[in-house]
Amino acid sequence: MSVGEEQEQQDLSYREDAPRVRTRDGVELYYESSGDGTAVTFLNNFFLTSPFWREYTADLAQSNRVVTYDMANHGASSQLPEEPTWEEHAADVIGLLDSLGIESTYLVGTSASTQLARDVALAHPDRVRGLVLAGPVFGLRGMRRHRQLNRSWLLTLRAEGLAALYNQIYPEVISGEMNEEGGTPGFLGLRESFMAMNTVEDLANGLTLVQQGDTSSELLSRIEAPTLIVLGDDDILLSPGRGHDLAALFLNGRCEIMPNAGHVPFLDDPEGFQTIIRKFMEEVDSHV
Repeated sequence: MSVGEEQEQQDLSYREDAPRVRTRDGVELYYESSGDGTAVTFLNNFFLTSPFWREYTADLAQSNRVVTYDMANHGASSQLPEEPTWEEHAADVIGLLDSLGIESTYLVGTSASTQLARDVALAHPDRVRGLVLAGPVFGLRGMRRHRQLNRSWLLTLRAEGLAALYNQIYPEVISGEMNEEGGTPGFLGLRESFMAMNTVEDLANGLTLVQQGDTSSELLSRIEAPTLIVLGDDDILLSPGRGHDLAALFLNGRCEIMPNAGHVPFLDDPEGFQTIIRKFMEEVDSHV
């Protein structure tokens, strides 16, 4: 099945009977929980919604509890007058875990949400069993490159809209291999998902927030949780060598390179991505 056909068949509808959880005053989060076992919580990167993860977590859910949710001010969660701060988004993660009775979880962050994963691990080390950072936005000295990229996306979004933004980011974050293999059907199929999941206002809020927060690479050395960086060898921000150098900044970090994958490597090889996460969890749990 081609990339385009997969995307066209993806179900992005919300479950009408899905409960919301209250995490703080005025905030209720839409979430989905599948499977039983050790919890694995996926953090959205502002471009994704909870239903999107179903096809990319099905293998993990066979032996783990997979939790996905919409961040406040995005998707089907509470819409607020102002975008929450990183600290408030982190508080929502903990509130979600509390409501679901999850004492500790593996956190999976992708792209911009690796910053949220970092902040949760620093503020609540006892709640994080391990970190998986896919396509991390951190650099060896700071996050300037990522923020420049996001500013350009924000300018395009505000000036030309969602379709123009998609046209810009597709060749930047999708691997060359996936671009060639998917061709026009792949481009159009993923565009349908992108347009269905996002609004100009929600994305503008997220891309604006991405410009904020501490950029110091020194923060990474304070993270106690075992950390796995999952990096596509065709990532726009980090080369494989830089990925390994970045992993060395963590107290207990390593880097796994996914071949022929881009900035969001789970799109290129969903099964391989889940296998990497599962093996990392087994490795960490064996040392507990």
